[in-house]
Amino acid sequence: MSDRRGVRAGPPPTPPASLGGLVGGAAPCLAKVELRVSCRALPDRDALSRPDPCAVLLMQSFGQWMEVDRTEVMRSTLNPVFAKVFTLDYSFEEVQRLRFEVYDVSSRHGPRDEDLLGATDTTLGQIVSQRKLIRALQLKQRKYAVKPTITIISDELTSNNDYVTLAFHALKLDDKDFFSKSDPFLEIFRLNDDGTQQLVHRTEVIMDNLNPVWKPFKVSIQSLCCCDYERQLKCMVWDWDSSGKHDFIGEFYTTFHETLAAQDDTHVQWPCINPKYKAKKRRYKNSGTVILAQCRIIKIYSFLEYIMGGCQIQFAVAIDFTASNGDPQNSCSLHHIHPYQPNEYLKALVAVGEICQDYDSDKMFPAFGFGARIPPEYVVSHDFPLNFNPDNPECEGIQGVVEAYQNCLPKLQLYGPTNIAPIIGKVARWALEEQVTGEATQFFILLILTDGVVTDMGDTREAIVRASHLPMSIVIVGVGNADFGDMHALDGDDGVLRAPRGEPAARDIVQFVPFRDFKNASPDALARCVLAEVPKQVVEYYSTRGIVPRTEPEQTQPPPQPP
Repeated sequence: MSDRRGVRAGPPPTPPASLGGLVGGAAPCLAKVELRVSCRALPDRDALSRPDPCAVLLMQSFGQWMEVDRTEVMRSTLNPVFAKVFTLDYSFEEVQRLRFEVYDVSSRHGPRDEDLLGATDTTLGQIVSQRKLIRALQLKQRKYAVKPTITIISDELTSNNDYVTLAFHALKLDDKDFFSKSDPFLEIFRLNDDGTQQLVHRTEVIMDNLNPVWKPFKVSIQSLCCCDYERQLKCMVWDWDSSGKHDFIGEFYTTFHETLAAQDDTHVQWPCINPKYKAKKRRYKNSGTVILAQCRIIKIYSFLEYIMGGCQIQFAVAIDFTASNGDPQNSCSLHHIHPYQPNEYLKALVAVGEICQDYDSDKMFPAFGFGARIPPEYVVSHDFPLNFNPDNPECEGIQGVVEAYQNCLPKLQLYGPTNIAPIIGKVARWALEEQVTGEATQFFILLILTDGVVTDMGDTREAIVRASHLPMSIVIVGVGNADFGDMHALDGDDGVLRAPRGEPAARDIVQFVPFRDFKNASPDALARCVLAEVPKQVVEYYSTRGIVPRTEPEQTQPPPQPP
């Protein structure tokens, strides 16, 4: 009988894709690869229930392990096959060190050290060269009777990076439960040339329903069928069970070419067959019908195509002036201006700003402060312009922002609290005006520099969730040595960020980085980490709304003038 604890958590957003460049005048060998993960014989620590595993992918960047992405949580299983696909840029010229960690994740908590089931280190080159890499999962100070393993399968994404959106539902599925109805979910497998099958997608579970309507989902055509429209696909329908022993309802076979008929508002349907029932029962027809109501091919454009189409990156800065930074006159203050050594605020501002300014044609950047008493009334403000000009808060170039920051320090009274929801709301209103145009003309990046955990966390979560529907990204750099543990919640490290009333963010738009992790690294290392997710966020926003890059109208040549 199926448990009613709920459906699995949805997959996290796709991982960031970095921008490739030119080295020594030659183009590096860059490609995109997809990684699929499964595990066998995970340790069962709890005598009463099996673990709920989740796999986390980390990549080493300048000596630091940074989380790239994580899979969905599989309920009550020792042998999970994760549906989540990791997409990474592969560079032949670079050793890309990866770490896979597998956790037992409860329904209320994210991965914690005490829940680690095992980990393994490898490189992307090793995975790609072997195509299918099987490694033992290691855990310090623990020996296993049967060694748990992790399997990583790699596929290269070809030049066809288009996606397809599919929407399935079913009618009159077999009832596998005695006291309630089945809890069906659908799995789609790709049949490979070597006879193996690869899980492509697993839908959510629809509880207590023999006529389920599954949510539309998006999958790359390369992942679905290796761009071979005639490749066979195997689709299986199951009745979900909390023990992990799901009951088989039925299956059917199809091809991507066959599903394309649903592009013309024509439903495609298949009988769901249980081979055992078919062999034993003479009057057996099927175990239900599965219907494809929608098949829509989505052209995916790159970040550079949007930039080359005229999309401008509008860069804005917000700086923390709360009293916890210390008196700027004191050399121990985070805001102390040293004649020869810039403070951490300036280092982070310049490192990130120098990259963003290349994508803004007018080089005019709005700059704000929060958490200080400002002249002339000296009332607390959480979104005041650094140049004290509310009609025009823009500064000329990054150097103009630096000068405005240095000039305003002697005029302020550092105060508090640390509220960042007002400044997020201000930039979101600008992004809302851009959204109305329906074109890829401006995308906003808000850089927030702060020395502590925000005090208006509820309002901040609400503001971020609203901004997640807009052409906007938020980058937060933690300055100083405060405990930034709660800030990672804004970064979606514990799953999808939700507003206090439960509304989920439409997409992940926040990147949080503690400056101390890059104190001894070059400014390029900080900027690379802070801005790593921006290209993906730009593409994700415009592609989900069907907004294509703008194309410049062709310039017609005037007719030649007579001599």
